[in-house]
Amino acid sequence: MQKYLTIYYDLVNKIETKQWAESSMLPSEHELTEMYETSRETIRKALNLLAQEGYIQKVRGKGSVVIDVDKFDFPVSGIASFKEMERKLNLSTKTIVNELTLVEADHELKSKLQVKLHDPVWKVVRVREISKEKIILDKDYINHDIVPVLTKEICEDSIYHYLENDLQLHISFARKEIIVEKPTEEDQALLDLEGHSNIVVIKSYVYLDDASLFQYTESRHRPDKFRFTDFARRLKS
Repeated sequence: MQKYLTIYYDLVNKIETKQWAESSMLPSEHELTEMYETSRETIRKALNLLAQEGYIQKVRGKGSVVIDVDKFDFPVSGIASFKEMERKLNLSTKTIVNELTLVEADHELKSKLQVKLHDPVWKVVRVREISKEKIILDKDYINHDIVPVLTKEICEDSIYHYLENDLQLHISFARKEIIVEKPTEEDQALLDLEGHSNIVVIKSYVYLDDASLFQYTESRHRPDKFRFTDFARRLKS
């Protein structure tokens, strides 16, 4: 077995047996080089594999942090409000509404929401705080013709509850994309990124039961806190 794999498996064992606690920093590359009596290149190969397999997150300027194995399961295939997820996971959460405005649809929003240029669109920016850490930034754009009224109180509570119970709208399905990108200045300003150099973004196009598109959302997640899950079934051809 190549030496970096031997080191990798030894580091995995130390992490899984809690010799290094979740959220703690691994020894530096220099310290690991001395510990395993090997080259820095070999250590970097082992650390890169640890990162790929979800054991550590490399944090710029700090080193490698052991990832919390008790991540929050985020069901990619479902359509659930944050409040519903909060109840399911029994979490201590808070929603902070940073922006609630009516904006004119530019060319990008025109394409995403299938509205006319300059049509009014609700823009809602909310930070989701879980266990006193700001780890999700939700940016919602909602067709004003379908949802003529939104308030800060509704956005702090649950937009979907309001749509389904007050407006009697029937949310049916969504098309989703998942990408990983560098944090924006807005991400860095509003989230507790703790030095993480990537953000997991789920883009959702949400439709009513008459197949009308009413919402485009970007849900931006700190990568160390979530496990994105799905259920798949093989269909025979």
